[in-house]
Amino acid sequence: MLKNIISGIKAYFGAFGLITKLKLWKYFAIPMLISVITAIIIFGSAYALSDNIGHFIAKIWIWDWGHETFTTISAFIGGLVILVIGLILFKHIIMALSAPFMSPVSEKIEAHITGKTIHYHRNTTFKEQLWRGIRVNVRNLGMELLYTIPILLLKFIPVINIFSSVLLFLMQAYYAGFGNMDYTLERHFKYQESIQFVKKNRGIAIGNGIVFLLILLIPIIGFVLVLPLSVTAASVTTINALKSNNKPQHAV
Repeated sequence: MLKNIISGIKAYFGAFGLITKLKLWKYFAIPMLISVITAIIIFGSAYALSDNIGHFIAKIWIWDWGHETFTTISAFIGGLVILVIGLILFKHIIMALSAPFMSPVSEKIEAHITGKTIHYHRNTTFKEQLWRGIRVNVRNLGMELLYTIPILLLKFIPVINIFSSVLLFLMQAYYAGFGNMDYTLERHFKYQESIQFVKKNRGIAIGNGIVFLLILLIPIIGFVLVLPLSVTAASVTTINALKSNNKPQHAV
């Protein structure tokens, strides 16, 4: 799996040049706008609510001793909860709404890599691509929230909370990479088949998602460039994985 993680990360190094070479920037205009607007709404709301959540958590400490320390910790935990949930919502919303715009990008990259201009893939409409994107990301959102809550509770346990942070980051990376890979997989596989393919190649998803999350840490420009770079990188690695798995190039 480590090899696939590295592969998923390395694909980013040629992403910018590939976008420019294939003249794909125009396809990212609307998704980048969606990304910026969604970021403003979600993280603006998150910032406004973080203190309230911190004070709410602090109420469970009924003793006078250590109350100030627990309040400080609660404020940090509250901010972290908001940040994590905000990040989860952000990535799934933009990936779901951007699906119809990302599929053509992935297809052009596939044509460039394989050298085939005529494909026998599943033919899907704009509406079907949007619904597929929503379905995949709602499913991933539910799974991610299910695992995130117990991981966040581990934050209250000394030492273990260090490992829980790493686990939380890798889990978010996996589902981010999952969404980016599906822009390619939707042409080749049906819904359940795509889930199985990503599970089999989870290292690629994690590698792609790691850089996805790191890009989001870049103020402002991260929200603008995260989709173009991550989708391009995911398309390259997913297409190569399909070739390695001898995926037949015909409709499923």
